[in-house]
Amino acid sequence: MTDFSRFAVILVRPDSPENIGLAARGMANTGFPDLRIVGLEKLEAPAWRTAIHAESVIEGARFFPSLEEAVADLHVVLGSTARVRHEFPLITLAASVRRLDEYPAETRIGLVFGNERTGLTQEEIGLANIRFHIPQAARQPSYNLGVAVTLTLHAIAFGSDPAPAVRKDFPLTHAEQAEAGRRFRDMLDSLGFMHETNRAFITEKVQDIFFRMTLTAKDRDIILAMFRKALEGPRETRPRTRRKEENS
Repeated sequence: MTDFSRFAVILVRPDSPENIGLAARGMANTGFPDLRIVGLEKLEAPAWRTAIHAESVIEGARFFPSLEEAVADLHVVLGSTARVRHEFPLITLAASVRRLDEYPAETRIGLVFGNERTGLTQEEIGLANIRFHIPQAARQPSYNLGVAVTLTLHAIAFGSDPAPAVRKDFPLTHAEQAEAGRRFRDMLDSLGFMHETNRAFITEKVQDIFFRMTLTAKDRDIILAMFRKALEGPRETRPRTRRKEENS
């Protein structure tokens, strides 16, 4: 049986306490206990009224000032969005659930949902390793937050039997992935690749690439070692001397 305690549901700047309660109820219905909330310091009374039979989820909710801090200890982060963003690869909920089967069973996973009206910002969705959308009728702009959380968790919990893991190594934690990206950008800067006119663009693209790769420690070490070598420059080599022919 899948250990759902390794999953975290992260609500970013939710407007409605009722929706928080409904999300918690969906978590209780499907067996996911870890609720994290970004941008709030406490829950208002309406959250308790809609969190029917989900008191343990509500009581255990943790609060974070930023999304980056909320996902720092996780290995793989999924971001939900209803908007098509051409600069980011976007897959369906079903496809994202299949992607999760690639990772070892102990991998810690975050499921991120944005504000009811505005969703996740470009910077926030950029922190996700996998970006997904929940298919819907075209005339309806988005699902209610509580419904979106429940549909996602139901797909993970009951959608299909998990397949054997493809990847054997754990990904780095999200904080370690972000740090690897920063170190890589510093190397690019040292090589003269970045300048004032392209710095913001390259910073965003490097972060995007590194998070989509969901780096393992081995991945990180190989990539950074290659670029450290590039910074050192080519080694000096002694010219080869031709062997004297025998009996010359």
